[in-house]
Amino acid sequence: MTHLHFTLETKEIQNLIEKSVKDDLSKNILMTVFNQLMEEQRTQYIQASEYERSNQRVSQRNGYYEREWTTRIGTLNLRVPRTRDGKFSPTVFERYQRNEKALLASMLEMYISGVSTRKVSQIVEELCGKTISKSFVSELTAQLDPMVKEWQNRSLSEATFPYLMVDVLYIKVREEHRVVSKSCHIALGVTDEGDREIVGFMIQNGESEASWSTFFDYLKNRGLSGTQLVISDAHSGLVSAIRKSFTGVSWQRCQVHFMRNILSIIPKKDSKTFREAVKAIFRFSDIQLARAAKNELLRTYADNKKYEKACQKLDEGFEDAFQYTVVGKGHPRLKSTNLIERLNQEIRRREKIIRIFPNIASANRLIGAVLIDTHEEWLSSPRKYIQF
Repeated sequence: MTHLHFTLETKEIQNLIEKSVKDDLSKNILMTVFNQLMEEQRTQYIQASEYERSNQRVSQRNGYYEREWTTRIGTLNLRVPRTRDGKFSPTVFERYQRNEKALLASMLEMYISGVSTRKVSQIVEELCGKTISKSFVSELTAQLDPMVKEWQNRSLSEATFPYLMVDVLYIKVREEHRVVSKSCHIALGVTDEGDREIVGFMIQNGESEASWSTFFDYLKNRGLSGTQLVISDAHSGLVSAIRKSFTGVSWQRCQVHFMRNILSIIPKKDSKTFREAVKAIFRFSDIQLARAAKNELLRTYADNKKYEKACQKLDEGFEDAFQYTVVGKGHPRLKSTNLIERLNQEIRRREKIIRIFPNIASANRLIGAVLIDTHEEWLSSPRKYIQF
């Protein structure tokens, strides 16, 4: 069966959820979205549209059944499609509920411990009333924590990931009545066939060589192997840990961050020609052509003091910024951390509702649920992330 992935990220629905508006309009929007998605899933399962004659057809439509389904903005009355063979089951409930449960669990923990924001309190009271027991919260988290832990520690030995992309996301967590910053280390892998997976995440106390080394050991102990290129920004502790943990492996410096760093130290006025020349260098996917363009730029601005630091930075970091052209077959999706940056945004969309996690377990649960959903979406997609 073909799996569809869907998120409630349209502006209308997202605003309704974040503002905790509980009315007929928001319910109708959600019901319409889910009903349409389930209908499309049934069409893809059957492999034929309604009344379409097709040799690929595997079953027939068989009406609907009604189902009540509780979400953050109330109970929805959905029409769930059926097929005559009885084998069709929409994935909407499994995928949406896991993410929803993790977010709701975080809000409930905040609520019963008395540290929730006004918005969180309103959402919780609308959905669950004002009498919420700790046992109810424990039951909810007990459903999710083992699932996240199992996925977080699954074996990686069944595949090799020659291309590894890593980044860190900072979150706020309560510890003994203090609000502290925590670092969430995340790694994505790309296979030789061009498929992408989320290979791991770990919440730690900060970003340092030691914390990154711990994270890399965690990945390797689970069977990570075959790495040829690691893509990341140029944080000194991270780069040092990459060099030590992945000996004989090339490091690709994120070109987006690198170019931004170069352009940030030149004058804004009358610098258009220099800026365009720098950008042109990063459009090359052949390291020799890029190197020739870089050397030409250095010669052109050799005697211009206002570009001296930028030229020096470009020259020093150039080779690391073009390793993807040598190891990564020159594919542009391996020259930056854009993929993991987009993943971080998906986490932020949920995390900003919580703002401050009540504890580490809550943060691990919500981030894990978001990552699992994204991971499963990637695995079920028939499209390759990279066409080598």
